[in-house]
Amino acid sequence: MIARELAGWALALDRVPDDVAAAATRHLLDGFGTALGALRTGAAGPAVEVARGLGGPPEAAVLGTGELLSAPAAALANGTLVHALDFDDTHAGGLVHATAVVLPAAFAVGQQTGASGREILTAAVAGYETACRVAAAAPHGFHARGLHATMVAGVFSAALIGARLLGLDAGRAANALGIAGSQAGGLLAFLGTGASTKQLHPGFASQSGIIAARLAAAGATGPETVFDGPHGVFDALSAHPADPASIVAGLGERWETTRIGIKPYAACQLSHATIGAVLDAMARERFGPGDVAGVRARVHPDSAPVVCDDSRDLTRPASPYAAKFSLPWTVAALITDGALTLETFDPASIARPEVTRLAARVRWDVAGGPGVAADAPGHVTITLGDGREVTGSVPRSEGGGDFPLGRAALLAKFTGNAGVPAADAEAFARAVETLGAQPDAAAVMRAAAGLARLTQQENG
Repeated sequence: MIARELAGWALALDRVPDDVAAAATRHLLDGFGTALGALRTGAAGPAVEVARGLGGPPEAAVLGTGELLSAPAAALANGTLVHALDFDDTHAGGLVHATAVVLPAAFAVGQQTGASGREILTAAVAGYETACRVAAAAPHGFHARGLHATMVAGVFSAALIGARLLGLDAGRAANALGIAGSQAGGLLAFLGTGASTKQLHPGFASQSGIIAARLAAAGATGPETVFDGPHGVFDALSAHPADPASIVAGLGERWETTRIGIKPYAACQLSHATIGAVLDAMARERFGPGDVAGVRARVHPDSAPVVCDDSRDLTRPASPYAAKFSLPWTVAALITDGALTLETFDPASIARPEVTRLAARVRWDVAGGPGVAADAPGHVTITLGDGREVTGSVPRSEGGGDFPLGRAALLAKFTGNAGVPAADAEAFARAVETLGAQPDAAAVMRAAAGLARLTQQENG
């Protein structure tokens, strides 16, 4: 059974290759940054408030606050914090936000059990591999069924992280995966309304996975056929044929952790190739929003239903979150402002008439191609008022495995999200980068709380 094989590999994982460990710490650093950004802007307030109400024994900290809650409650808050700005990383093959589930589970259970930094980092790598591989076994299959792959695959990741850090054997870890499968879900219904449920999905997944591991530790059982048997997760939740065997193919030889992309823009990953193509066009010729008569983008068939769904108003998004899932609005804002920042998606920003007018002139053609949607090339043709056409193209979006952000760019992103001076960001980055050599999670969590206090003082 695939669940038992995956569990056995994750529990036996000992030495993580240096490049894989380095990739994992890069993603953890990026996740801490997006969480601090959400905390700074109040983007995940309801989840943090509810997590506080759940309380429980003081096992793990809410990121940036130092406040101790039960591990499942902390994971709910922290998963929502990491994902609330939709600025966290994405694995293109599975279209899954891995860190938003991995970081909360690894640090919550790691703090609960007093795990070493090395144990937390190794568990995180096992979690990264699980989330990415489960989602990529049915490329875009969960999204096509109307489900968020991050929650579907993420719950397995958190369950395996919990199982490893709690010291479960392979049988009980496989049970944890089976139990987790009954908690997989996450509706994409937010796309039509701009509701905040998508922000909550990683928090749900991380919390539910930890509870699944606890249930297995207590003797509850789950179907080991959760991946490869009838009525398993792919039968029930994927609209496309799946390849469950790929979940365990090449474990320990092919590392999906190194293939996760770090977002340079706080918009849906499926728009990033088009964003890159527009930036390429803007670099070729100077023009402003008033010069643009029309924009035509080439969009992957799996991207169009998510970011070009014209059953909703793509020119006047219902919320900042809805704006991030409107390719026409995002392109119009980029041309208008010359860049995309967190402030681009402020509530006051999305109602700007000049952006709305330009968004109405953005059109798209659905065109297939090799590879998955999140790793597809981008191409745009921008027609100017005098009839001239400016084209832009990129082979794939920036920040992915083939075009990773350099450390300076990653640190600049972290600094902007956290809202702290560069020297403080650098010190925190070093703490995360040396996680594997630290005795426990305490130093990193204290440093995160210190950055949050610094931000409050500067904004005070």
